[in-house]
Amino acid sequence: MDLKDKIRSLKDYPKEGIIFRDITTLLKDGEAFRAAIDAMKDLVKDEAIDKIVGIEARGFLLGAPLAYDMGVGFVPIRKPGKLPADTISAEYELEYGSDKVEMHVDGVEKGEKVLIVDDLLATGGTGSAAVELCKQAGAEVVGCLVLIELQGLNGREKMGVPVYSLMEFPA
Repeated sequence: MDLKDKIRSLKDYPKEGIIFRDITTLLKDGEAFRAAIDAMKDLVKDEAIDKIVGIEARGFLLGAPLAYDMGVGFVPIRKPGKLPADTISAEYELEYGSDKVEMHVDGVEKGEKVLIVDDLLATGGTGSAAVELCKQAGAEVVGCLVLIELQGLNGREKMGVPVYSLMEFPA
């Protein structure tokens, strides 16, 4: 099965000139979803991982089943104000302005080996902020695992950790 065929591409969404890579068409197909999770797990099979850190929101959809399957904990990274306990935060740059993500202060512990999971790597802003958060907490980031990497946006170079991508699409 070619998993790329399960990704819907929507032109001019959310704005003109953008091709949105919609993973909901993959998620709704049980066989394809299982194949994607299994293939993503296989990409990092040689890494020692204590926890998976998923980036809101689609990183939860991929990271949680991976954590379950690998028998490790799952930690969410969310937008500001969404987590109930004490948090740490990291800011990242957007095309116009900046944004921020947060994680519970006790989400990861010093010395833990963590894998960051998200659906898509584009420019690397959110992903590099997630790496910064985990490092602030003292964790060792073994890599970033994504379902899709957009080519030509150089997000991989911003990460500062190994990047594992299951499939690539042009930006």
